[in-house]
Amino acid sequence: MVAATLIALVSLIPLGFIVMVAAGSGWDETVRLVFRPKVGELLLNTLWLELITLPLSIVLGVTLAWLTERTDLRGAGLWAGLMVAPLGVPAFVQSYAWSSAFPSFHGLAGAVAIALISYFPFVYLPVAAQLRRLDPALEDNAASLGLRPLAVFMRVVLPQLRLSICAGALLVGLHLLGEYGLFVLMRYDTFATAIVDQFQSVYDGPAANLLGGVLVLCCVVLLGGEAVLRGDRRYARIGSGSARRAVPAPLGHWLVPSLLLLTAVAAVALGVTFVTLGRWLWFGGAAVWKLDQIGAALGQTALYALLAGLVATALAMPMAWIAVRSPGRWQRLLEAGHLYVGALPGIIVALALVAITVRVALPLYQTVATLVVAYALIFLPRALTGLRSSIAQVPVELERAAMNLGRSPVASVWQVTMRLAFPGIAASILMVALGAANELTATLMLAPNGTRTLATKFWALTSELDYAAAAPYAVLLIVVSMPLTLLLRRQSNRAIGQ
Repeated sequence: MVAATLIALVSLIPLGFIVMVAAGSGWDETVRLVFRPKVGELLLNTLWLELITLPLSIVLGVTLAWLTERTDLRGAGLWAGLMVAPLGVPAFVQSYAWSSAFPSFHGLAGAVAIALISYFPFVYLPVAAQLRRLDPALEDNAASLGLRPLAVFMRVVLPQLRLSICAGALLVGLHLLGEYGLFVLMRYDTFATAIVDQFQSVYDGPAANLLGGVLVLCCVVLLGGEAVLRGDRRYARIGSGSARRAVPAPLGHWLVPSLLLLTAVAAVALGVTFVTLGRWLWFGGAAVWKLDQIGAALGQTALYALLAGLVATALAMPMAWIAVRSPGRWQRLLEAGHLYVGALPGIIVALALVAITVRVALPLYQTVATLVVAYALIFLPRALTGLRSSIAQVPVELERAAMNLGRSPVASVWQVTMRLAFPGIAASILMVALGAANELTATLMLAPNGTRTLATKFWALTSELDYAAAAPYAVLLIVVSMPLTLLLRRQSNRAIGQ
C-alpha cells in the first residue's frame, strides 16, 4: 500500500507542476499569457479537429466493425486484421508519407484525414469485440416484434455499444490533443505543436507551461464529456445469455459497396504509406541504408524501450496487486492516480520533468534516467491494466495452498502468482516498450545530447526534407510497431474467450 501511494504521488507531478506554474506566474501574467489571440486560435483549431474527427472515427469504426463481425463477408478475418493494422504505423509516419506524396495536402483537411486513418482502429477494436459478445436473442426478439434490420440496429445493438464507442472515441480525442509530429507535417497548429515550438525557443518560459495548463483543461473537458455520454446505465444482465453467435447478416446488393469501402480504407490507411516508403527506398538505393547509424538508432531505441517497459511494469505492480487482492475505496483513489496520467499528452509530462530537473535536480536534466521516468509515467496505465488482468486470473487459493505447505508469503507470491501471471507481465512490458519506441515529443525534449532513436532520427531527417534517408527509419518503426497490433488483436479475442 505504501509503495502504491508513493507511486500515485509521483504520477501527480505533472498536474501539480501545472498548478505551481500558474500560481508562480501571478494572476496578471497568467491572464496575459492565457487570454491572448494565439491561445484562442489554438483552442479553435483544437475544437474543429475534435468536432470533425471524432464523429467520423465513430461512424467509420462502427461501420467497419459491423461488416467484419456481423455480416457474411468472406475473408472477414483478413479484413479485420487490415482494419487494425494502421495502429502499427505511427501517426507521424503516416503524415510523412502523405506530405511527401502530396505536398499540397495540408491544413485542417489534411490533419483530419491523417488523424482519421491513424486512429479509427481505436474505435474499431472495442466495438468489434463487443459485437462478438452481444446476446443475439435480444435482436431476435426485436425482429420478431416487426422491427426492420436498421431499426433493430439503432434501437437494440447501438445502445449496447455505447461503452465501447465512448472508450474508443476517448482514446482518439486524447491522441488528437497530444499528437505533435502528425500536425507539424500537416502544417496545422495545435497546443502540442505550439508548446514544443515555445519550449525550443525558451527552455523554461512560462508561456509553454501555461499552454500546457490549457491543454490539461482540454483533457479534463474531454474526460468529463466522455463520462456524461457514457452515463450510468446497466449494460450487463444476470445470467450468461446465449452462447451462440449471431447469424451473419447477408450483404446482398451491399456486398460490392462494402468491399469497395474496406478496400479503400486499407489502401488509404496502409497502401499510400507503403508505396511512398517503397518509392523513397527505391530512389535512395543502397546509399540510404547507413547501417552504422541505423544500427545505433535501433540499439538505443531498443535499450530505452526495454528500460521503460521494465520500470513502468515494476511501478505498476504494487497497484495492480492491491486492485486485485485488496479492493476498496482507497484502492480506487490510488488507481485513479495511476491512470489519470495516461490522459495527459506526453508533452505535459516532459514539461513537468524539464522544469523539475532544471530547477531542483539539474544533473538529471537530459539524462537517460529522466527519459525513462517520463516513458514510465506516460505509459503507466498500459502496464497497470495488463498486470491487473493477468494477476486477476491467478486464484488466490493457490497462494494460500503454497503458504500452508510451508512457503513464506513472499515465496508463495513469487513462485506461484508471478510464475502463472508471467505471460501477462511480459505482455505489459512489451506494450510499454512498443509505446516508448514510437514516442516522439518527450524524447525530443528529454533525450540526452547525442541520443538518436528511430523516432528522433526519422524526425531530424524529415525536418531537413531528406525523405529518402528517413525512409529506412520509418520502415523500422513500422516493423517494431506491428507486434503491438498483434497483441491488441489477441487480447481482443481473449476478452471474449476466443
